[in-house]
Amino acid sequence: MASASEVQQEEIRATKKPFVGNTRKVTAHLTQNESLTFEKSSPGKKAYKLPPLDVPEVDAAAVLGGAVREDAGYLPELSEIEIIRHFTRLSTWNYAIDLGMYPLGSCTMKYNPRVNELVSRLEGIAEAHPYQPEHLSQGALQIIRTLQDCLIEITGMDTITLQPAAGAHGEFTGILLTRAYHQSKGNARKTVLVPDSAHGTNPATAAVVGYKVQNIKSNALGMVDVGALENLVTEDVAALMLTNPSTIGVFESEIHKIADILHAKGALLYMDGANMNALVGKTRPGDFGVDVMHLNLHKTFSTPHGGGGPGSGPVACKAILEPFLPTPVVVEKADGSLSFNYDRPQSVGRVRMFYGNFGMFVRALAYILANGPDGLRQTTEDAVLNANYIRKKLEDVYELPYKTPTLHEVVFSDRRQTQRGVKTGDIAKRLIDYGFHPYTTAFPLIVPGALMIEPTESESKEELDLFIDAMRQVAQEAEENPEVILSAPHSTRISRLDETAAARNPVLRWKPPVGASREE
Repeated sequence: MASASEVQQEEIRATKKPFVGNTRKVTAHLTQNESLTFEKSSPGKKAYKLPPLDVPEVDAAAVLGGAVREDAGYLPELSEIEIIRHFTRLSTWNYAIDLGMYPLGSCTMKYNPRVNELVSRLEGIAEAHPYQPEHLSQGALQIIRTLQDCLIEITGMDTITLQPAAGAHGEFTGILLTRAYHQSKGNARKTVLVPDSAHGTNPATAAVVGYKVQNIKSNALGMVDVGALENLVTEDVAALMLTNPSTIGVFESEIHKIADILHAKGALLYMDGANMNALVGKTRPGDFGVDVMHLNLHKTFSTPHGGGGPGSGPVACKAILEPFLPTPVVVEKADGSLSFNYDRPQSVGRVRMFYGNFGMFVRALAYILANGPDGLRQTTEDAVLNANYIRKKLEDVYELPYKTPTLHEVVFSDRRQTQRGVKTGDIAKRLIDYGFHPYTTAFPLIVPGALMIEPTESESKEELDLFIDAMRQVAQEAEENPEVILSAPHSTRISRLDETAAARNPVLRWKPPVGASREE
């Protein structure tokens, strides 16, 4: 007689659908295969019709010389309807926050409210050109000024720049400010301290700016070892780059003492503000000793993620760093109008073209004003509640390496599941079969086999329960039928990939088959 595992695997092979346990999330979806546009191409097809040329032809060779290209290359030839259907079908493959939960820890993938999008698309805002005269840009300048004032109040800092394009860019700018400050004192210093619980970009940022990076081990609670810190901080240390709450979701309860240790030696406290979704409206970094920090508008303030383009990572700081802020800064003139001030001799210079990602400023300000102080505080409380609800519901089936109270995210490990050969990456792939985007795998590094989960405040209890059901079902499968996890995902158009080979031998462009021609 066949075992239960063999029966399940036969069902998978026969139906090409995942064997899914008793959850309410997953149903069958339409799957259409899709070829590349090159593979769909047929000679002579086109998606446009242009009128006859009504201007004199130009001898391109006479104008461009040897730069003229005689052949456009091997380009796809398709009709308009083929193009529309191709890209529409591809769009249905995307997983998005509008379709379901993103439990990615440390990424804070929250819902982007539609009112933000509406405001950002208003004609006078969306079409404003960054080079238009200042007297025609007073509305845009007021948006920048108001957002700055809001973020300064939220963080408890003295001043801010909105220029940086994302979190890591904000880190870079903040450490540039740190270096400029120390240089103005006659000593740029040589070392930046980075805890092992920090975001991975922190040590890279410090190294890029020219500092030696020294690591600090966490203590048994997942916090900075204050005793070790005290021994490491000398007059040669420029700053400590601290993620607070840390990447395991733990708030540094001795943050005031940490700040005092640094300041006593003339060093600065830099805070990675990526996890501000746990603090907004509850506490302010400027009040517990932070000198400079970045914010992620695309995390905490609900502006879109993705593509390396739309992010925004403002840097807030104390008054001692104000002279070094990137140029220009918004100032109010005697007549009450707003203007950009470029006359800043101690500035670290421009770090971004124009004035930053203005569309993100609009969205973030809309979010802040729509919520107000009470709404922002409620957002924080709901995010922390959701994370702790998941923690409580899953701690009996997944290992919880740190028992310290957590805030907006919770980090489990795969220690129990590895006893059956199942690792965090396998669990994440199996979660796809249950209709969820995977959590953050194998990070932070201080938790071997980490499962890093951040639900944000966007998710209802009903959605959290679906996620918890799926995670518990996967834990059960790891005990009873690990093979179904080790071969997951089963429901995707492409099954499990060889990720190592894909990373080492990427195919980055399409090439026509050998001997193929445009006439074939």
